[in-house]
Amino acid sequence: MIFDVITIFPSMFEGPMSASVIGIARERGLLEVRTHDLREWTHDRHRTTDDEPYGGGPGMVMKPDPIFEALDAVQSLEDEPGYVIFLTPGGAPFSQKLAVDLASLERLVFVCGRYEGIDERAVSRADLELSIGDYVLTGGELPAMVVIDAVSRHVPGVLGDDESCVDESFAEGMLEYPQYTRPRELRGLTVPEVLLGGDHARIAQWRREQALRKTARVRPELLAGVALSDDDKQVVANELRGANTAEEG
Repeated sequence: MIFDVITIFPSMFEGPMSASVIGIARERGLLEVRTHDLREWTHDRHRTTDDEPYGGGPGMVMKPDPIFEALDAVQSLEDEPGYVIFLTPGGAPFSQKLAVDLASLERLVFVCGRYEGIDERAVSRADLELSIGDYVLTGGELPAMVVIDAVSRHVPGVLGDDESCVDESFAEGMLEYPQYTRPRELRGLTVPEVLLGGDHARIAQWRREQALRKTARVRPELLAGVALSDDDKQVVANELRGANTAEEG
């Protein structure tokens, strides 16, 4: 899979995109991450990518002409022009489902916003405006890295065990169950006995119950999108009842 990133700070990607799972996947040829300096498509001696907003107001706005030219050049690098994503605070919220959907594409082209925003004429080139959360960052570079990381996990072969991305938080719309490893006992804290007996049916049931309880306690709104059995509903009700009792106490 190919990720092309148009940014005025390409050096920000050098470390994060060369380490860990993504770095290994790049070495194996499973992923290609290419950064492109937006300033290469400016035509003044100061390599200007921003200007004052029409209508007044604070800050600067990213100019449309360098972005148009950059997209023309970058998209023409491959036969497949790619799916263009603008990272902006006002974009659609990023999610696990969207990460899975984007992983089915051959190529993603990111445009990293900066300053007070991007000239709306340039934004017209986007297939998708995307936000990673309801807060404001100094630019779209960190969000682009987040999206690349989340999407890459669903590209076949990137993870050592392709099942790893199935059995984790949000895969079923819930938070993940607690995980344990050796040692069995540490400072008076022990591994739950059910995980030690080798009864995989009981382990699966315990893990689902724990995932339901944690989701009900921490992110209850997620449960609206989860198909719950009668037993699941009882687990959730008990957890919420216990939480309410604790608050009253």
